[in-house]
Amino acid sequence: MQQFPIGKLKLPETISKSDLEEAITVLKLFPEQLKQLVYTLKEEQLEMPYREGSWTIRQLIHHISDSHHHAYNRIRWTLTEDTPTIKAYDQDAYASMDDYNTAPIVWSLTHIEILHQKMVAILSNLGEEEWNRSYHHPETDLDVSLKALALTYAWHSLHHYAHIKNALT
Repeated sequence: MQQFPIGKLKLPETISKSDLEEAITVLKLFPEQLKQLVYTLKEEQLEMPYREGSWTIRQLIHHISDSHHHAYNRIRWTLTEDTPTIKAYDQDAYASMDDYNTAPIVWSLTHIEILHQKMVAILSNLGEEEWNRSYHHPETDLDVSLKALALTYAWHSLHHYAHIKNALT
């Protein structure tokens, strides 16, 4: 199975209003689509890797929850501070923690649903000046606009949805 089943993230040079609307739609629909895909999985399915050498499907669902929680925090910091430097985190270290291996996926599915409702509510009401605000990522040493964040996490949603769907077929 491919590492990038929908292709690598490619942000357009200029992010249009249409790009942002599409990203918001993806963020709005993703929680329900993910829930429909995984809600009835058996324990043995949750324990299978989503691709060779990867995390399990359970770990991946918990990863999506934590990753998107960081995105939500980044949105809020960016809207309330001047180009804040965000806190990076080690996603593999998170995935090795006990809760990623034992916690029910419903916890993360519920978390994703609520996070996305809040993210969509915020992003849907941004003006051009707010969309252009950015945060600084210390690992890449780049400033990331909220426009880029919206497209990145829409891609991230579809990317991992495809991983799980492909693993189950």
